[in-house]
Amino acid sequence: MRRIWSECMDAFAQYRTGCRAERLGLSQLACLGRHTLTDLVCVSGRQFVDWSADYRLFSRDVWDPHHVFVPIAQGVVDLVPAGAPIVTAMDDTAVKKTGTHTPGVAYRRDPLSPAFHTNFIRAQRFLQMSGMLPHAEPDGSARAIPIAFEHSPPVPKPKKDASDEEQQAYRQQKREQNLSTHGVKVIRRLREDLDERHGAADRVLIVGVDGSYTNRTVLKNLPARTTLIGRVRKDAKLFALPRAEDQASVGTNRRYGTQLPTPEQMRCDEGIPWQEVEAFAAGKTHTFRVKTKASVLWKKAGPAQLLRVVVIAPVGYRPRKGSKLLYRQPAYLICTDPDLPLKELIQYYLWRWDIEVNHRDEKQIIGVGEAQVRAPESVERQPALAVASYSILLLAAARAYGMDTPRGRLPLPKWQSKRPDERLSTQELVRQLRSEVWAHAIDTLQLNSDDFVDGTGSVTKSSELRLPAVSAMLYSATG
Repeated sequence: MRRIWSECMDAFAQYRTGCRAERLGLSQLACLGRHTLTDLVCVSGRQFVDWSADYRLFSRDVWDPHHVFVPIAQGVVDLVPAGAPIVTAMDDTAVKKTGTHTPGVAYRRDPLSPAFHTNFIRAQRFLQMSGMLPHAEPDGSARAIPIAFEHSPPVPKPKKDASDEEQQAYRQQKREQNLSTHGVKVIRRLREDLDERHGAADRVLIVGVDGSYTNRTVLKNLPARTTLIGRVRKDAKLFALPRAEDQASVGTNRRYGTQLPTPEQMRCDEGIPWQEVEAFAAGKTHTFRVKTKASVLWKKAGPAQLLRVVVIAPVGYRPRKGSKLLYRQPAYLICTDPDLPLKELIQYYLWRWDIEVNHRDEKQIIGVGEAQVRAPESVERQPALAVASYSILLLAAARAYGMDTPRGRLPLPKWQSKRPDERLSTQELVRQLRSEVWAHAIDTLQLNSDDFVDGTGSVTKSSELRLPAVSAMLYSATG
């Protein structure tokens, strides 16, 4: 079994930004304190040499963050079983920022605010797409690996005394530059990469989204061989296919047939039978009660796009052992492929929850958003490189341990219990990586203070990629 360190180095070697990106990406994973650029420099043991190149990597060097994720997406495609579709999930996330001069920062709704009161935070907005790497066992879980992470700031609102031309330009930019149009761009680019770079032109791309992306902009601009599964409102107006007897004797032909019951009406209609479908979610296999109807039309998708609507009954749960059985809200889904089997449709959408796990790990463990940068290029590139490093860690773990290995080489603490079927957590993978990286340097202390550029043509690049443990421990800022 190969070590996770070796797999990470093989993945980092495919970066198109050189050795500095490899060093900073590895430092992002091994950092003990706050993940600022100065802490990353200290983790790599370069606090006494010229560190200006590490800052220029994000602010001045010419490279596209999309290119960093290309080899990661290729790794995900290679690990997905042959002939299986490429299942992905797309969602946006807010990264908290307090600076008033950081590009792209604006007031946004706090997703963690209580239901009875909406709070606001200053944050950046990023759009993420994650590829689903299914478990070795059929009908099991899947691990989400980020394959795209792009800055998606809102259009700046003009001042109150702005001219009519500026107001008109602002409204036009809002229509052209929003999350939906950005999402279409990401989906189309991934489809092109699958066709041209990853050798997966014959595979179907399945994208799971929430209700904010189930709209006219996304549905009418999907590329070929792409299926979208998204949530829909319970009062969505659905229509049947037009029949010959529905057409008027004069005038234009009708593109929509008779109006069908809304998803909520379908759920309450006793004449439509419930079906039971088993799918994996929340650590075990559940039996879901669903109602479905295929080959329906929705005006937001257009008359040429046939859809399947799925109604999922609320699932009972207990907050704690012995408590009262509670029920959540029902779910209403639509799928742009009416022929997709119902069991696979529900399972693919349930996998989408793992992108929320990605967001939590990126902010709480990897430290995305903690770097205090202001340059417009750095604001976009530094978080993308941090998320790419996180993706490489997950991909390296899948290659080194496989998808069905619940244990790493390091034993768990005595107080931490874990079921045999649980997967390796991100925190376990980070601990394993740190143990392998610092195993050879735990007692080494090499501090030099004479390696600044002196104008005599000295070499400022490091001779080898290493992370000295003592430097990371002594110079990490935890406050």
